[in-house]
Amino acid sequence: MIADLLLGLRLAVGGGRMSGQALLRLAMTAVGIGLVVAVLLPAASVNSVVSAREDRAAATTPTTQPVPGVDPLYAITWSAEVGTQFVRITSVAASGPHAPVPPGLTELPKPGELVASPDVVRALTGPDGASFRSRLPAAPSATIAKPGLVDAGELTAWYGTTLDDVKSSDQAKKIYGFGGGQPPRFAVTATVLVALLPVVVALLLPLLIFVTTASRMGAAQRDQRLAALRLLGVDARQIRWVAAGESLLGATIGVVLGVVLFVLIRPALGSLDLFGYRVFGEDFVPSWPLAVLVVLLVPALAIGAALFGLRRTIVEPLGVVRQGKPVRRRMWWRWVLTGLGVLLTGAAYATDPGNANAALMVALTVGSALLLIGVTALLPWLVELVAGKLRGGPPAWQLAVRRLQLDSGTPSRVVSGLVVVVAGSILLQVLLNSTLAASKSELDSTPVWPGAAPVSVATDAATAPEVQRRVSAVPGVEHAGTVLQSSVVGTSSAGDQWAGAEIGSCAALALRAQLPSCVDGAVYAVDDPGRPLPAGSVHFSAGSSAGDGPVWTIPAHVTHVPSTSAARWLAGSFLITDGAVAGIPVPTVLPSVYVTGQGSPADLADRVSAAVKGLTWRVETRTDAEPAAPAGIVATIRAILLTASLFVLAVAALSLLMLAVEQITERRRALAALSASGVPLGVLARSSFAQTALPVVIGVALAVVAGTGLTLPILRAADIPVKLDGGLIAGMAGAAVAAVLVVTACTIPLLRQVTRVESLRAE
Repeated sequence: MIADLLLGLRLAVGGGRMSGQALLRLAMTAVGIGLVVAVLLPAASVNSVVSAREDRAAATTPTTQPVPGVDPLYAITWSAEVGTQFVRITSVAASGPHAPVPPGLTELPKPGELVASPDVVRALTGPDGASFRSRLPAAPSATIAKPGLVDAGELTAWYGTTLDDVKSSDQAKKIYGFGGGQPPRFAVTATVLVALLPVVVALLLPLLIFVTTASRMGAAQRDQRLAALRLLGVDARQIRWVAAGESLLGATIGVVLGVVLFVLIRPALGSLDLFGYRVFGEDFVPSWPLAVLVVLLVPALAIGAALFGLRRTIVEPLGVVRQGKPVRRRMWWRWVLTGLGVLLTGAAYATDPGNANAALMVALTVGSALLLIGVTALLPWLVELVAGKLRGGPPAWQLAVRRLQLDSGTPSRVVSGLVVVVAGSILLQVLLNSTLAASKSELDSTPVWPGAAPVSVATDAATAPEVQRRVSAVPGVEHAGTVLQSSVVGTSSAGDQWAGAEIGSCAALALRAQLPSCVDGAVYAVDDPGRPLPAGSVHFSAGSSAGDGPVWTIPAHVTHVPSTSAARWLAGSFLITDGAVAGIPVPTVLPSVYVTGQGSPADLADRVSAAVKGLTWRVETRTDAEPAAPAGIVATIRAILLTASLFVLAVAALSLLMLAVEQITERRRALAALSASGVPLGVLARSSFAQTALPVVIGVALAVVAGTGLTLPILRAADIPVKLDGGLIAGMAGAAVAAVLVVTACTIPLLRQVTRVESLRAE
């Protein structure tokens, strides 16, 4: 057996005049297996990535239980908002020399010093650097090391302050150490799984098809070599070991190449920001059982594909005979896969829209993966069915159809790679576009008054006068007013009626809505068509229970303001002037200073933040302009999806090219005879194009139906309307057709060579 394997290894790179094609097959097999291994090894590293993250999360969790001999570290955690990003800042002060030091820091920051994460430092030099500098209390003097970061992209910082300052706040907590708590465990949510598993299927399936196609490349020449070995006395059992040995060399080189690629792409994996997480590239360490499984299983696939190709081939000393009896396809397993996929995804219609639970999300995940695999399994049957019913047409068309009628399985299997790429890309892009369209629709349906103050500073009651003073002195600020926010609750036959309440002067309330006229003591109601406001006697409430605050009687005359003349999210709220609640101890949830001024909302927010940043945790500057989708994250996801789609599409196109080359090589006698009989080269080229294009067209149509059909139950489960992207669907279909054109153009030189009269004489 060992000798037979070694002989196969030698034949893989030898073979006289066919050594060039043997080397090409070897290179293709090695590249395909290398890509598969490079994809599977990161997947085998998920457990180590999650474990490393949980270990860091546990190490950074503070301990608030007193520890003998340890001086407590006083800390207040707050955040600085920059657009759609939030920097978590912890102000700390040691109560003694034995205070604990957070992980990732060599020492506690002194008063006025800031130690920030690497991403905060990078953000300071990025396009939003000015906004970050205006909100951070100081410039970073040091960087947090990896042990102090749970995620690679974490925006966090430690700021040193005085002990008296931090102890003056009721938000301060005492920390006696780090690593003693139980942090929330990281888990891949069902929503992430729904998007992730189809990606894995769409990425791996074309690669596996590529490997099997490369393994069968040069089958005719291999069979001739095996027949020669039979003539020398090698038996049928040894022949299979020799064939396995030919594939073993490419598989071994591919495994080594895959490991090298995995090591090279590990740093790039740490730069991906998906689903709100960014991991460290060095955490990708495959567990040894899974690594061994990948290293053994993937080469076994290539060897199995080579042996599987011999199942209907009889290698005898005087030649090779292939069983020509038409193969009866076993359809039951294909329909079982597709049927299970339909049943699992159809479970979304058994529940109300938007009422998705974990079980339904898992069903959608598994069902989408099974459907993607099922449509590729059904494609050979569908191509065979369509090709069998075609009759007539030009000579090139008849040649292509007749060839597909004789053998449609091999082209269909290779085209399956294109099908799963197109279907997976359509599925993911439609999900992304529909989600973004739903978010934009919700924003567009929310009334907004363009005259509302674009910037606000949330603070506390004690600091509000200082914030008002500082903000009013900022250059370019036109108006600044303090508004106290609370809520009222009344009772009716339908139950408790809640409404927001904002209290301030006429000038301050004018920054929140377009008031027809204002005098102290007036009350305004911002109408909400879908919810009636309470009337009569109500209770002010700063908590969650009704009747826990002072009583206030709503005046009989309340001026109504349409929601289109008020700031965003004010529908269903009261705007109350100070005189209307004089003498009532109103519980306020959050005083805010609203600001209008010159420049864009972002520029105004930067100037205001710079003026109040010395107040640290006591203030938080917000921009009340229309929220936008995180363009950076959306662009990253789109770029990753497009890159992955084009990459796998290129792999599928390469599989088509190998198939076309192999078919021309196997049929060189027939093609040379047709050419010698007067058939023009153009007819043969068009025949080659049609022979590949017909399965591709059928496959793309199946992929469009499957890709768009898969999105319907998923979006129903999320209660999101479908937003189809016709340009994307047409683009993916056009890319598949373009792949066929490129493949045909690349095979014309070979076709020209095999149709020469000299080639026929040589045969």
